Parts: sequence; C-alpha cells; structure tokens
Amino acid sequence: MKYTVIGAGMMGSAAAYDLATSSPNDEIILADIDLQRATNAATAIGPNVTPKRLDVNIQNDLLETIDGSNAVISAVSYSVNCQITAAAIQAGVHVCDMGGNDDVVAKQLTLDAGAKQKDITVVPNCGLAPGLINILAMEGLNEFDVAHAIQLRVGGLPQHPRPPLFYQIVFSVEGLINEYVEKASVIRNGTLMQVDSLTDIEEIEFDKLGTLEAFNTSGGISTLTELLRGRVKNLDYKTIRYKGHCEKFKTLLDLGFATNEPIMVGGSVKTHREFFAELLRKKLDYGDKDLIVARATITGSRRGTEKVLVYEFVDYYDDATRMTAMMRTTAFPTAIIAQMLAHGTISARGVLPPEVCVPGDAMIAELGKRNIKIVKRTTEPRN
Repeated sequence: MKYTVIGAGMMGSAAAYDLATSSPNDEIILADIDLQRATNAATAIGPNVTPKRLDVNIQNDLLETIDGSNAVISAVSYSVNCQITAAAIQAGVHVCDMGGNDDVVAKQLTLDAGAKQKDITVVPNCGLAPGLINILAMEGLNEFDVAHAIQLRVGGLPQHPRPPLFYQIVFSVEGLINEYVEKASVIRNGTLMQVDSLTDIEEIEFDKLGTLEAFNTSGGISTLTELLRGRVKNLDYKTIRYKGHCEKFKTLLDLGFATNEPIMVGGSVKTHREFFAELLRKKLDYGDKDLIVARATITGSRRGTEKVLVYEFVDYYDDATRMTAMMRTTAFPTAIIAQMLAHGTISARGVLPPEVCVPGDAMIAELGKRNIKIVKRTTEPRN
C-alpha cells in the first residue's frame, strides 16, 4: 500500500509514524512545504517514509504527489482541506483529514456526488473531537432501541497544571479561542439549538485525576447534532478542564480580550484577539507532558430495559516515542481510518463524516493495539 501524508508537523508526523510502524512494508510519502521538516521527520520514523516538498496551493504538484496513493491524509490547516478534497476527487484517491472548521466541512459535503462518481471516499473530521468521540457515540447508540441522551466529554490537559488557568496549549491557540467564543450546538428536548460556550459547568470524575470540570464549547462534534436530530432527545459536548479554568477564562473574554477591536502594540496595530493569542502562546506553552481524558455516555433502553452505556479512556504522553497524548489520540485514529480506506474496510462512497462510515468496534480494537485502551461499561440508570 502507498499512503501520502500532507503536513509534517506534530499531527502529520504522528500519522506517518503510525502508518510506517503498523505496516512496515507499506510506502509512506510525507509531504510538507518545508522539505527540511519533512526530511527530519521521515528520517526519525524509518526507511519506508520518503520526504517530499509540496505546496498544496500549486495544484499540479498536489495532484502529482497524491497520484497513485491508496489513501491520503491531510494534516495541515483546515483552510486548504477543500482544495485537497477536490484534488483527491480529481485524482481518484481516498482522503481523510483532521477537520477543524464546521464551515469547511459543510463545503466538503457539497462534493459528495463527485466523490461517488470517482468511486472514492472522503472522510473529514478524523481527529479526536470531532472524530473519535463521534465514532464512539455512534457505536454505543447502535446498542439501543431508543436513546434518550448522549453526553460527550473530552479534554486535553497538562499532567502538572499551573495557576492561574491550570492549562497548557496542546493544539493551536486560535482553535482554543474559537472553541470558547463560538456558539455550541446541542440537542435539548428534541430541538437543535445553539448555546453559549463556557456555560453549564458540571463536575466530572476520573480515576487518579479526581474531580474535574466540563462545560459547553463549540465544534467538538461538528456534524453529529444534525445526524442525530430526531433520533435522540438530548445531545451535548463539553470540554474537560481542571476546576476553576472556565470561570477565569470567561472573565478574560468578558473583559474583551478576544474581540477584534484594534489595539496598538509595539508600534503596530493588532486586534485584542491577536494580542491575547500571543500572550496565551507565551504563558501557556510551558512544555509539560500532557494527558487526554474522554468519555461518551449514552442513556436509553434496549428491549424495554433502561441502561447507561459508557466508553472512556485516559491517555498519557508517551516517553518512548516522545509523542504527546494529543498527537496519539488525534493522529492515530486518522491513520487507522486511512488504512480502513486503503484496505476496503470502509466501502461506502462519497463525502462521509467518520460517525457515518467508520466501524467503531474495529477502531476500538486498533487503538487497543496502540495502547490506547477504551473501556466500555454498562450501568443501571440512576433513579
């Protein structure tokens, strides 16, 4: 098999590593606009990874790079996912990406007919959330005749939190701010609606981590609310943080730190939001090892009996590979989906979010091989 990974940053290099090590006889092309970065990553991974310089904005180069691939992974900015999708359709190759923006995914979905015509599959949103948590939700939902509620909770955290925010940057600062300022989509009492992020704080417990907090944020489940509207009465997604984080961050937003109002900084004009993002990068990038916590809870009935089904996992920074938990839980599921596309495990065609086409049991099994252990348990509902 031949795979092409576009982007040799943290997520792209982790995806290439997973492909190369799980299938050492396969060929992996690791393409990046910075050839040296791609070369360094490829050398560190192994001999079956070949670096290549690629500017995705040069269409002919993009088409040449992905031509002949059994599957392509986009691990670059969501801003170019539409053009990568269009190129994959033109070249007739499967592609998956790590999402990051609901508007971009909506545009990708409009290319469904073209993908079907070329007999290929495009899978956006293949990361952690959206992505893996959506797959777990659908896998659990299949065990119910009637589902009452789905609660999805995910968080990326430092192992040793520092005040005042008890958080460190584990993905893009811009993405973090977007999650906190945009509206969150939920289903309440059967109605799809938008609610404010940084609201509805609840306490949540995980073994060895104690009591954490979870609250509404945007974008975490993307297309899942539309898919399940009319099928479940309640559905929401919340981000997990250490206690106290939400209130403190909301105070900063209430003071206007994330507005687009201009401000003079060092002789140049920036927005408050741009200045705030720079401050967060400087203050919240202190290099601690990270961890990921995730839980999907589905409540409903099966053959007249009420039950609660839970999938959950905690993953930690891997000292052996020097990979963050965020890299592992975002890039590894994406690489697994690429392998499913290449091997025909995913046979449906078109532009399909992962919750529609990825077999959850197979994903859980493959992640277990990578020491990401997803625990499943069933409990009786509380009275």
